[in-house]
Amino acid sequence: MEKRRLGRTDLDVPALCLGTMMYGDQISEADASRQMDACADRGINFFDTAELYTVPPKKETQGESERIIGRWMTAKKNRDDIIIATKIAGRSPMPWLRDGEMTRLNREQIFSAVERSLKNLETDYIDLYQLHWPDRPVQNFGASRQGYIHYDDSGVPIEETLGALGELVAAGKIRHVGLSNETPYGVMKFAHAAETKSLPRVASIQNAYNLVNRAFEAGLAEIALEENVGLLAYSPIGQGMLTGKYLDGASPEGSRGAMFGRLDRYQTPFADEAIRSYVGLAEQFGVHPAAFAMQFVTTRPFVTSNIFGANGMDQLQIIFDSLEINWSYEMDRAVNDLHGRIQNPCP
Repeated sequence: MEKRRLGRTDLDVPALCLGTMMYGDQISEADASRQMDACADRGINFFDTAELYTVPPKKETQGESERIIGRWMTAKKNRDDIIIATKIAGRSPMPWLRDGEMTRLNREQIFSAVERSLKNLETDYIDLYQLHWPDRPVQNFGASRQGYIHYDDSGVPIEETLGALGELVAAGKIRHVGLSNETPYGVMKFAHAAETKSLPRVASIQNAYNLVNRAFEAGLAEIALEENVGLLAYSPIGQGMLTGKYLDGASPEGSRGAMFGRLDRYQTPFADEAIRSYVGLAEQFGVHPAAFAMQFVTTRPFVTSNIFGANGMDQLQIIFDSLEINWSYEMDRAVNDLHGRIQNPCP
């Protein structure tokens, strides 16, 4: 398994990362354990979770993904072999996460959330602790088609957030810090605060990136390469849309779309046309559409690790098989030609 350096840290992570947001709901603990076993056997020892998970988020299952990973590591006695990334929720109206309060990225809540994640994960340190989304109000998760919207609210000061994380780094409870669902402005503000205030430097950014959402390339890719804040790409198969299984309104039994919906980000004007075209392109090259979508992301120079999810061992094998695709100039040219015709239908 190819390893890549995480930002400016001394930590190398595999090119693929196991995403666990469905653990505890769509994916049972027994199936999750089989997935983690298979990934560890393949050298994929980088697991991504969050205090919020499982998804869809609800009080009854909050933190279950972390707890499943924690029980697995304890049973296997392999904590030192696994790289754990988890996240704290940004500002949100989910009071059940914070005993009746709105979630914020202030010192008090960060300290509380870290302690709970450590308990859930049955460990005394977290390798990469990420801010799931900003504290300041921003348009996120494909919510707006209007472009930038200004709000007269800067949120919890970045210096306070990074300062709290710095205390936890000094205490040995977290090793490295990352961002998620962040903008170019936000990343550079965090980088500036780190450099001018002697605070922890962010090592990575976890944003959506796939064939139908290449918005990361517009500004963040340059930052990723020039500032060593590499992308941990999530949704590389577009929540399963790029397999083609949802085309023409299909809703396969047992799929995430059939069970929970929440596919709005990939049901925009021109999405169906673009997805159908990429599925056809993969078939022209003789590879599975999901593997094609995966390897496109994995081979981008600004990607540190490609975060995938799988519902079952058959899907997991397709992910493994994607690494065998020799991504060619012809594939790149065909993808870019198609992208030029239908740009980012699902940002």
